[in-house]
Amino acid sequence: MHNPPPASTAAAATPFDYDAALMACARGDRTALQQLYQRESRYLMGVALRIVRQRQQAEDVLHDAFLSIWQRAASFNPALGEGRGWVYSVVRNAALNMVRSGARQVSMDEDAVEAADDQASLAAYAATGDPFELRADLGRLHGCLEGLEPARRDCILYAYVEGCSHGEIAERLKTPLGTVKAWIQRGMRALRECMA
Repeated sequence: MHNPPPASTAAAATPFDYDAALMACARGDRTALQQLYQRESRYLMGVALRIVRQRQQAEDVLHDAFLSIWQRAASFNPALGEGRGWVYSVVRNAALNMVRSGARQVSMDEDAVEAADDQASLAAYAATGDPFELRADLGRLHGCLEGLEPARRDCILYAYVEGCSHGEIAERLKTPLGTVKAWIQRGMRALRECMA
């Protein structure tokens, strides 16, 4: 796919309806696919790159994923989740399938892949979200973080704000690595539920 021209500032300020775009793709509307690509491709490339670890393979994943989005858009069900999440899961699954098929050995464990996806999703939301809505969501996030046990909250903040690895967090907290991974995983699950 080629990169379409940048969106106008008025279009950038309007919230993008991912569900409607996917339904339009299901009807054969190529413009909707182009809008999805224009809006998300750089973030989705980051997701793919974190998993496959090679730019050329990440580009292949992104290409294949957008073909899959186009072909499978009719299978998207808004009652089961948001359109944006569905698009990200298609890319993530395409990247993981490439790794599993032996195209490239990767040393990332499932927790690291999930953490990379969370970071990419947060960056994508921050870049494209409505500023007022983003501030409101950040206020909710602050409240949700306050509701976590302090150790889980600290692990999440070290990982996502300071960019520490699981090993670095374990060292800082003088806690076993497996415990840190479990705290992050459970804490992120609790945050997702709180923010839903």
